[in-house]
Amino acid sequence: MSEAARHRRIAADIRRRIAAGEWRPGDALPSRAELAAELGVNPQTVRLAYVLLRRAGVLEGEERRAVYVAHPPAMRTLTDADAKWPFFSETTDTRPRPATVELAERLDVQPGVLLQHETVECLDPGGRSAMLVSSWWRGQRRPHVSYSAEVGSVELTVEQAHALGLLVDTVAFRVVRTRFDQGGRPLETADLILPMDRWLIRLAPGRHA
Repeated sequence: MSEAARHRRIAADIRRRIAAGEWRPGDALPSRAELAAELGVNPQTVRLAYVLLRRAGVLEGEERRAVYVAHPPAMRTLTDADAKWPFFSETTDTRPRPATVELAERLDVQPGVLLQHETVECLDPGGRSAMLVSSWWRGQRRPHVSYSAEVGSVELTVEQAHALGLLVDTVAFRVVRTRFDQGGRPLETADLILPMDRWLIRLAPGRHA
């Protein structure tokens, strides 16, 4: 098992132990050395698991100090799927992608056409991952005058789960947002992936200029 897979497995095990009540909000977890000895792994592997869980908001505490089970994060409410993220964000992927059948339908292009792509990880003020936004468009990005948004759900992929600090196949909200020009032609489409334990969805109808 690779080092990356090992620390994600340990992080998932810690989550299960917290869910089972072994550690409760506010409880200190074992030190890296103690947990590494219990699990028979390198302390560095436990450190990486703790870093992943701190980023996900499951644990809190500073590097090289005690870590604690975090209290449940405050819930955010998404009311405008086209609003700018007010905090820090990080672009994690910009590789162009061929249009799938679904994306081709959303953008009114032929399947297989090369699309520009970007995935952005939106972080809350504490540096925890709050949302993933993957966008696709053809050619140059152009200003839009309106958008549509449709709410559904999706099981997280390995990459999405890793970024959000959740287990693979966890169900999350999926908001499909498509931006349009003055003539109603689609310019860009995006998937907004929002963990259900961190978000409520209350989209208001209307158009965005």
